[in-house]
Amino acid sequence: MEDIYYMKRCLELARLGADRVSPNPMAGCVIVFDDNIIGEGFHSYFGGSHAEVNAILSVKNKDLLPFSTLYVNLEPCVHFGKTPPCVDLIISHNIPKVVISNTDPFEKVSGKGIKKLRDADIEVICDIMENEGKKLNKRFFCFHKNKRPYIILKWAQSIDGFIDRDRAQDLATKNQPTWISGQYMKTIVHKWRSEEDAIIVGTKTALNDNPKLTVREFPSNKNPLRIVIDRELKLSESLHLFDDSADTLVITEKTNITNKANVEYITVNFNDDIIQQLLNILYNRNKLSLIVEGGSILLNSFIKKGLWDEARIITGNKIIGKGVKAPAIEGTIIEKYNIDSDSLVIIKNNGSILK
Repeated sequence: MEDIYYMKRCLELARLGADRVSPNPMAGCVIVFDDNIIGEGFHSYFGGSHAEVNAILSVKNKDLLPFSTLYVNLEPCVHFGKTPPCVDLIISHNIPKVVISNTDPFEKVSGKGIKKLRDADIEVICDIMENEGKKLNKRFFCFHKNKRPYIILKWAQSIDGFIDRDRAQDLATKNQPTWISGQYMKTIVHKWRSEEDAIIVGTKTALNDNPKLTVREFPSNKNPLRIVIDRELKLSESLHLFDDSADTLVITEKTNITNKANVEYITVNFNDDIIQQLLNILYNRNKLSLIVEGGSILLNSFIKKGLWDEARIITGNKIIGKGVKAPAIEGTIIEKYNIDSDSLVIIKNNGSILK
């Protein structure tokens, strides 16, 4: 039971690095001597010291380390990356016991850190709160095991099951967004954006709704990479997606397009699997997660291929009557909430890395 108690604290600490450590995992570390925590640390930003380093540095009396246990939610690294290997630091301080939640799925670490600790006669206990640790770092696990970002589908639908009105019958406001959810939910959606690396919409959504796809409704300095599919480059440069508030990636079939200050054009083959090409691009750019915000064609394309990990479906207190039907999706409901006048259901893909 004491292992679970201290590992829970590791996971709490790890969450403090959310939004700032990608493409690294969230990691927390606790050092215990005689049933007392004598050191704590977490990985606070990408390129910064790892959790184990910060925890060891926080211990005031280093003479206690050879008699202590180190708890960490992810296997200590054994390779040189932005920082030196944490395994070497643990060994150098003669820490006799290490308790771990998850083996690192990254091929340069996976199992190698545990082996090096054991080769140094350090007792290693693994798989403490394994599922909780994997859920915390679901993006990191998906990225390294599936070689693609963790994919979140998100849409808002009316009570009668529409995600947009019939714009052909509403010419006066054709290029204005259809607001379905309330302000509280909008703030939550912007918080979600701050937690992910990239966000994508299709051509029609960009044209009809003119979205910014930023986190302006939530206090964060991190906007996701904005992505829009614009096969024939029909979208006007006056749209919000092409402002200077965040970087934008345009997926197109056109070639030899000149990039702008914060707008990059990527040429793909539209006669081939566009989604897989997109995911390969994001994987090669170390983007751990992607939100698909619409429209219906793009959402249904991901659903049809089974390329999604969770869906966040918001139902607003509104009736549209006629328009674009919401996608149909099958999976397991893992969370349900009522938020002001809206409801939120989160569904997992049963084939996802998220258990």
